[in-house]
Amino acid sequence: MTTHSTSATTRTTLQFATALSRKTDTEAATRDLADAILMQIGRAPIDLAFVFFSAHHASKASMISAMLQKELRVKVCLGCSGEGVIANAQEIETAAALTVWAACLPDVKLTPLQLSVSQLQDQIRMPGWPDSGVEDSTFLLLADPFSTPMQEVLSVINDRYPQSKVGGGLAGGGQDAGENRLLLNDQGFDGGVVGVQLTGPITVRTVTSQGCRPIGERFVVTRAEQNLIYELGGVSALKRLQDVFESMEGVQRSDAHRALHLGIVIDEHGSHFERGDFLVRNLIGADQQAGAVAIGDVIQEGQTVQFHLRDAKSASDDLHFLLAADRLRHRSPPLGALLFSCCGRGEGLFGQPHHDIGVVQERLGPIPTAGFFAQGEIGSVGGRNFLHGYTASVVIFSEPDPCKEP
Repeated sequence: MTTHSTSATTRTTLQFATALSRKTDTEAATRDLADAILMQIGRAPIDLAFVFFSAHHASKASMISAMLQKELRVKVCLGCSGEGVIANAQEIETAAALTVWAACLPDVKLTPLQLSVSQLQDQIRMPGWPDSGVEDSTFLLLADPFSTPMQEVLSVINDRYPQSKVGGGLAGGGQDAGENRLLLNDQGFDGGVVGVQLTGPITVRTVTSQGCRPIGERFVVTRAEQNLIYELGGVSALKRLQDVFESMEGVQRSDAHRALHLGIVIDEHGSHFERGDFLVRNLIGADQQAGAVAIGDVIQEGQTVQFHLRDAKSASDDLHFLLAADRLRHRSPPLGALLFSCCGRGEGLFGQPHHDIGVVQERLGPIPTAGFFAQGEIGSVGGRNFLHGYTASVVIFSEPDPCKEP
């Protein structure tokens, strides 16, 4: 049975809509979605659209982009294949699915972006990208994990556009290089990065839920090299890790063996540290002889760290907390959202379907929302943009706050 769901929100200037099709016939699904979007948007020109599709539709990605360009006449249309598709109140993890999310953004400047990275390049070059600037802007990026060193790309963006936020995710559905699909307007790619820069009269903010809770004490890294931590607070890092294990109860201890991570404080000038202040990275190994632990990032002496535990309850609580806090900070209500959720979340983590999208709709309201299950999620932590894992990255669109704090 094919299900089809739609929703739309309209305000004075900004307008958003989304539609979902579970048809397996790509042409029929795309046509249905174009009709549904036009029914919601009406005659308003569509400035930005995203299309996300399961691997079932990947071989016909060029057909999807051509049909959407013809039917919707979108100024900037982006898309990619994913491990699963998210739209409105549903997360479809294994079945065929295709969703379109559309936005009318009057007076907002949209700059389409594309980047291919050669393995022979010794540095990231961005031909055609905007000049460096201090203006507040947002980048929405979709990338292929097999061909793109996304951490390095984000590092360049952080340096080149220091006031900007980045949201997005790494495409999925393919098992090897060349099998994922990226779309930019009427062009299709099997690698690299596609994206858009937004500037102008709109508030776009990112909420990055890393799904962990801190455990044990905080420590200063007193000896480290590259991604190896030898000492925490003058004591062997491995001894500190063992102490954390021994402090746990039975069930928690079994969870920690497969879900223990390390949180790195982003802003060392803070007086206290809580959710959102840590960049969470995987623990990837240990050296018994050296007493060292290895993490999935470069660490420096003098940084403050704390072990973190990831489980279903922590992940759920974190997303609820961060979205609720975002609503309290902003007077303008959310009008539309994009959700990039890790393929390691979903029903496999929470034991039930539709968790992350359910929390988004509970906290933000039944606004047009779409996204996909990604192989890596892009979002900001502590004012800098990073590539994450096991994360839910939410991009929220609203009118500019009437009384924006300086």
